[in-house]
Amino acid sequence: MKITILTTGGTIEKTYNERDGSLKNYHTILPEMLTGLRLPDLDVSYEQVVFKDSLEMTENDRQRILAATQRSISVSDAIVILHGTDTMAETGELLNRELPDLQIPVILTGAMRPYKFRNSDALQNVTESLLAARLVAPGVYVVMHNRVLRFPGVVKDRENLTFVKA
Repeated sequence: MKITILTTGGTIEKTYNERDGSLKNYHTILPEMLTGLRLPDLDVSYEQVVFKDSLEMTENDRQRILAATQRSISVSDAIVILHGTDTMAETGELLNRELPDLQIPVILTGAMRPYKFRNSDALQNVTESLLAARLVAPGVYVVMHNRVLRFPGVVKDRENLTFVKA
């Protein structure tokens, strides 16, 4: 199975800078995350599309994510997008609206705590997304916290720090 992972930054890929105490998106940590997983029959490729906190994403950034998704459709059995959780629903709604005739699953995932932090949900969410990519019907989804939610109508539940259907 061929899976393309598009990285866009967000909390999942933030790294702590000991020199200045900042928490920022410096570079993708996806290869490090995948190294610890047993994925014997997956052909995984990745592309860094945007690399910022999702609160800083612009409409142009979302259009870049859409374009990268469109380019990847013909060479992938599924697409996973690592995305910041604050505006993940906006990107999901855009993809759902602009890609009405999908023949593969497009899955957005992220984390409430960076991968590098203790008790992060990042690796769980990436693992669940890779499994969901094999199992779900074509469409646009958020996969996080043992949930698979199909667009439209997926929103962030800020009180419980997860995603739900509206």
